[in-house]
Amino acid sequence: MKVQKIKFKDSNKDYSILIGNNILNLLSLKIKSLSPKTKKIALILDKGVPSKYKKKILKNLKRYEVYVYNFNANEKTKSINSVTHLLNKLLLKNLNRSDLIVGIGGGITIDFAGFVASILKRGINFISVPTTLLSQVDAAIGGKTGINSKYGKNLIGAFSQPKLVISDTSFLKSLPKKEMICGYAEILKHAIINDKKFFHWLKSNTKYIFSHHSKKLIYAIKKSCNIKLFFVNKDVNEKNLRMILNFGHTFAHAIEVKNNYSKSITHGEAVLAGMILATKLSIIKKVCNKKTLNELLDIYESNNLNYSFNKYKKTKEIKKLIPYLKNDKKNNDEKINFILLNRIGKTTMPNKNKISINELNKLVKYFTQY
Repeated sequence: MKVQKIKFKDSNKDYSILIGNNILNLLSLKIKSLSPKTKKIALILDKGVPSKYKKKILKNLKRYEVYVYNFNANEKTKSINSVTHLLNKLLLKNLNRSDLIVGIGGGITIDFAGFVASILKRGINFISVPTTLLSQVDAAIGGKTGINSKYGKNLIGAFSQPKLVISDTSFLKSLPKKEMICGYAEILKHAIINDKKFFHWLKSNTKYIFSHHSKKLIYAIKKSCNIKLFFVNKDVNEKNLRMILNFGHTFAHAIEVKNNYSKSITHGEAVLAGMILATKLSIIKKVCNKKTLNELLDIYESNNLNYSFNKYKKTKEIKKLIPYLKNDKKNNDEKINFILLNRIGKTTMPNKNKISINELNKLVKYFTQY
């Protein structure tokens, strides 16, 4: 299959997203054309990436002075301390603005490496090589970089676009199903918020995504990326419309923070739970009907995804999340800024459904009715 190409362009930057199977060999060619003055390359490499890919990449980049930094990627190492440690190492090697950082790994590594590239000497070249389904449809698209603080997830960061994204689906064959589900959650979210036709395609084809059917997997990734870029292009710095991409994430981030970013609950599983909770809240607030919730529940049930939200069928478990909602990035006052669902393919607009903690506490008892 030929390489699928998506172009991102705004007033400040344009770059390509390349999607295909076994396309890592394009890395060296693209560096040569996009960053011809590069002499030194820092590879920020997720320790979870199989060694065969590391060898392949190093062989591909043998004409450059390459420094490899193995990153133990988890939500706790995605921190300001890790950033400072890496910056000191890169400054010691005297990388300059014409040199390059390449982030290779999942979303945590891509967010982390992109943030480091955005602040090192006020910004040096960055190429993203996402290796998980989640990072290929989310973290590597749109230029949001960031790290966590004790107050919440991704609260420290910058908007900084890469020079190139290479999404090689051969990486995905090494992933357990739990990680594939993690990425699938974002694909499903993109369909729910913007594309009813794609949602119905997913109803028929989700099983092929989980079984690594190359053609359908690449189609789903490309479709998902295009939906995300539709919102990014209209609102690069997330002032308004782009917030719609956070559908389900207000609850999801609360779930993650409450569980101290435990590995037992992936980001995608939290998003799956968060979208159900957000849809129930949409019904309670009378902007959505139960038929839409049933459409979601059908796709969850037919793909064995119900486990992600079973815990939150209990009022007391939902209530425990409420204190963790106040630090969500969409909030611009004391109220929680929810993105709610009207129907498959359409959400409410940002800043239209702000709910106070007190009101939310009163509404919790209604969640179990649906």
